[in-house]
Amino acid sequence: MTALSLAGVLGYLLGSVPFGLVLSRMAGYGDIREIGSGNIGATDVLRTGNKGLAALTLLLDLAKGGAAVLIAWQWGERAALAAGLCAVVGHIFPVWLGFRGGKGLATAFGVVLTLAWPVALIGAAMWLVVAFAFRYSSLAALIGTAVSAAVAPFLAKSATALVIAAVALLIILRHHSNIRRLIAGREHRISFRKG
Repeated sequence: MTALSLAGVLGYLLGSVPFGLVLSRMAGYGDIREIGSGNIGATDVLRTGNKGLAALTLLLDLAKGGAAVLIAWQWGERAALAAGLCAVVGHIFPVWLGFRGGKGLATAFGVVLTLAWPVALIGAAMWLVVAFAFRYSSLAALIGTAVSAAVAPFLAKSATALVIAAVALLIILRHHSNIRRLIAGREHRISFRKG
């Protein structure tokens, strides 16, 4: 296998680890896919009411994206880019779960944070602004992702910007059901209340 292929496989396998599902089962909440939107990410773990578990899921999903890039970097920049993109694909389409995974946002953030941290911070800031203003996690994710892709050509190398754009497209397409609910006014809001 070439270094690029190896990096892609490594990224996919790391990305496909369903931390939300594993942690929720270990904590006694059962199959996280039966709660909320049916996904395996931190937002659905949060719907169990366990904020600590949701935070841990978020960190681990972020870390696997960053780890894929950092490990593959030893084979070169192109390998790191391939690993990052494949890590997001692995989270969204994990072979272990019948190719039905999460939305990919946290893993993508880990990838972009490692490849081009200014882009990641701008996207995260936009997520926070939209989330607090409108209380829709999906809307915040869509806008934060779109903004990241828009600023990437000005803050990162062209190859990195292309990977960020591809990741953004994957995330936006994965939010198709959320987009329909937002348009219909039926999307779930997030709560910032304590407790």
